[in-house]
Amino acid sequence: MRKIGLFLKKLLPERFYIKLLHLYGFFNFFFCFGSKYKCILCGKSSRKLLPTGINNEVALNLIGGGYRLTLCPFCFSADRERLVYYYLKNKTDIFRPGRISKLLHIAPGESLKKALKSYSSVDYISGDIKSSLADIEIDITDIKFNDNCFDVIICNHVLEHVLDDRKAVEELFRVLKPGGWAILQVPISKKHTETFEDFSIISPEEREKYFGQKDHVRVYGKDYKERLENVGFEMELYDIKKDLSVEEIKKYGLNIEEIIYIGHKMS
Repeated sequence: MRKIGLFLKKLLPERFYIKLLHLYGFFNFFFCFGSKYKCILCGKSSRKLLPTGINNEVALNLIGGGYRLTLCPFCFSADRERLVYYYLKNKTDIFRPGRISKLLHIAPGESLKKALKSYSSVDYISGDIKSSLADIEIDITDIKFNDNCFDVIICNHVLEHVLDDRKAVEELFRVLKPGGWAILQVPISKKHTETFEDFSIISPEEREKYFGQKDHVRVYGKDYKERLENVGFEMELYDIKKDLSVEEIKKYGLNIEEIIYIGHKMS
């Protein structure tokens, strides 16, 4: 079934593929009904989660990457989306009535996008270089907004796809308001101390071999925080284990190893 899904994702336009997923999710109600897991994005419970990710040695050693059982069978949110939503909802005040936060969401997933747009306190705009899910077209290395535009930016597992990631981070920093903050998630290697990149590796097959996925251009190491600080961000790291038990983390289908990287632009 997973191979069929990957084939259809390549074959169909993105919007048609999303509609097909929703239809699949409707039928999943009968096959996945249960209470073992609870999705904090759509609110539905299920007896199992669906697979996602690449099954190779490099990908399996990436925190936030690799083959894993993580997709909600109803809204198809992944662990990375639910983790960000948990943080936004429980550790920030952007959903508080009476204030408006201007938020830029880079390369949005549908479930998190839908949730964020439902809040009147969020002035939401999404952008991507080609995805039909985004509101506007954005090249993350050349963002067509003025300086100091956004209170919050979400860039969730995007930078590993961008050749000039420093330029992308500089652009995110530039359009963020002083006092604003950005969630800057990437897959992090469990093995590499320093980020590995080699721009002579250009074929999809070689990129999958060395970076874990055909459209990845590097493997981030433990120096990721330092790379963000070098652009100007003051970094804060959030560990979900500070607030949830192991049992709760499993219940919500979150990744117990993934740390949230929050970059602050100080005024």
